[in-house]
Amino acid sequence: MEKIAGIGGFFFRSKDSEALGKWYEENFGVSMNWRGGEGPTVFVPFSDKSDYFPMTQQFMLNFRVNNMEAMLKQLKANGVKIDEKTMEDRIGKFAWVYDPEGNKIELWEPSEESK
Repeated sequence: MEKIAGIGGFFFRSKDSEALGKWYEENFGVSMNWRGGEGPTVFVPFSDKSDYFPMTQQFMLNFRVNNMEAMLKQLKANGVKIDEKTMEDRIGKFAWVYDPEGNKIELWEPSEESK
């Protein structure tokens, strides 16, 4: 059975994402840079106008997975709603699924470069 490998990130809406990101970095040492030294976990304020996740959703979790293909196959077998869109770039593979209340969740299989 596939399980998540950890939290890849926490994304949330902000009226001034740059200033809020700087505040979190200055006050808590949480880097907004995914290569910021904390490992492959990011904590990122998004613009409150961002369409990266639904406007009705205040935050989105990003879960790290070890095997995207196996995880998606397992979720599909469990009846989980899976977005048809996927993405792959230099930091890894991405897919999106939805919980039973319609909240969008991002899955991320890190590339070797981003581990």
